[in-house]
Amino acid sequence: QVQLVESGGGLVQPGGSLRLSCAASGRIVGAYDMGWYRQAPGKQRELVASVTARGSTNYADSVRGRSTISRDSAKDTVTLQMNSLKPEDTAVYYCNARRILNGNIANYWGQGTQVTVSS
Repeated sequence: QVQLVESGGGLVQPGGSLRLSCAASGRIVGAYDMGWYRQAPGKQRELVASVTARGSTNYADSVRGRSTISRDSAKDTVTLQMNSLKPEDTAVYYCNARRILNGNIANYWGQGTQVTVSS
């Protein structure tokens, strides 16, 4: 059973930084495409950043240049470093693991961690 547990959210002032962590169980970080998504009140969930099983990264335009996604397969963790935070970054951030194998899609979500950017 795959489980994803996020941590690191909280209240931060505009211009500040946060480091979000996703701890996975099941030795999946090296085998799955991993991603961070966010959902603000009244909005759809959107991709923030992702890293494939092969290590390729992708970022939303809104965070590119001030965010870094990284993974540690040995520790089964994925982190998202976010800098120069803005009020519009306020959302619940979710960790996602996804893999397509033999035509079957495996897709898992964490419970989410709240990030609030406010003075």
